[in-house]
Amino acid sequence: MAQTQGIHHLGLTVPNIKEASAFFIDALGFTQVGDVPSYPAIFVSDGTVMLTLWQAEETEQATPFDRTKNIGLHHFALRIADSITLDDVYQQLKNRSDVTIEFAPEALGENGIQHMMCRIPGNIRLELIAL
Repeated sequence: MAQTQGIHHLGLTVPNIKEASAFFIDALGFTQVGDVPSYPAIFVSDGTVMLTLWQAEETEQATPFDRTKNIGLHHFALRIADSITLDDVYQQLKNRSDVTIEFAPEALGENGIQHMMCRIPGNIRLELIAL
């Protein structure tokens, strides 16, 4: 039996904390639930998952993430209520200048699950999945 009970929060280091938090709030309807200006960090939540966004230092010297070469976070996935909502979110995201769509909603195997993948501010890979 597992001793854990799901994810409490996910911490992401981002090159621009204001852009990253604005994405989650404006594009996905998250709410800012806290911050630590001296760190700096901003905490956002959808009511189920909390994301801690940390401001990177010296971002001009950072190496952009490459899922085939970097160790660590490959992507993270957020659940969407259903495939209709997933399509609505996709339509909104594809028109945003701060999002790059890797692939539009499509079947994930033969189980009726739909998903899509995009890159959000900070070049972070986000999967949205409708169960």
